[in-house]
Amino acid sequence: MHWVKGLNFLIPILDRIRYVQSLKEIVIDIPEQSAVSLDNVTLQIDGVLYLRILDPFKASYGVEDPEYAVTQLAQTTMRSELGKLTLDKVFRERESLNSNIVHSINQASDEWGIRCLRYEIKDIQVPPRVKESMQMQVEAERRKRATVLESEGTREAAINVAEGGKQAQILASEAQKAEQINKAAGEAQAILAKAEAKAKAIRLLSEALAEQNGNAAASLSVAEQYVAAFSNLAKESNTVLLPSQTGDISGMVTQAMTIYGTLAKPTVKSIKAETEQEKSEEPAAQSTSAQ
Repeated sequence: MHWVKGLNFLIPILDRIRYVQSLKEIVIDIPEQSAVSLDNVTLQIDGVLYLRILDPFKASYGVEDPEYAVTQLAQTTMRSELGKLTLDKVFRERESLNSNIVHSINQASDEWGIRCLRYEIKDIQVPPRVKESMQMQVEAERRKRATVLESEGTREAAINVAEGGKQAQILASEAQKAEQINKAAGEAQAILAKAEAKAKAIRLLSEALAEQNGNAAASLSVAEQYVAAFSNLAKESNTVLLPSQTGDISGMVTQAMTIYGTLAKPTVKSIKAETEQEKSEEPAAQSTSAQ
């Protein structure tokens, strides 16, 4: 398609159409070429270039062969951009690399009336040894991640076990504390109940001894305890200490009653004194109430 301005006349034989430029989007295959990365790795790389002619006059008279010029520019720009990146970044920043190549081509091809729309890298080939090293690096990285994950799992398991043991010890100590408290409370209640029972028994015994024939009952109780004590001596120990008059039960009972009577006299005297004091206070209280 020839782009003209105004009215033009062509003289046969003398005039002819020199340049025909298509305004459609053009796809150019960039052949494979060698490029050296920043870390001195030789790569084989090819790509596809998409461009469009915006100014047919510049494309016709600004450059001799626009497609060839753009192709050479794309190759040199690609080598230049690859030299700025390491091998790992070439694969990771492939999209950024394409964008940088398009920007660099457009800066130079603007004078030619050509606009580069996009550039796509088709294939990147690395040397076999480098490829093996990259594969070993990937495997090592995967093993590293697996080891890290396994160690983290072991650490979490140890933390959980320790936390569980801690909680178990806390619960066990709280249970032991509650058990000791309950045991102490039970023992205290048992001691109190025994003391109350013993006090009640002493009170009932004192009342029974104060009644008629109380001494006879006391003698009978002492005699029974004496016989029971001697019957249990041989069961509890192999060594037995016996008094000189073992068979004289009546003598032992009499001796026990004598000790009891000696101890009971001050108590009887105090009881009589209290009774006489109460009797002396009663007439005084009656006289006061009469007044």
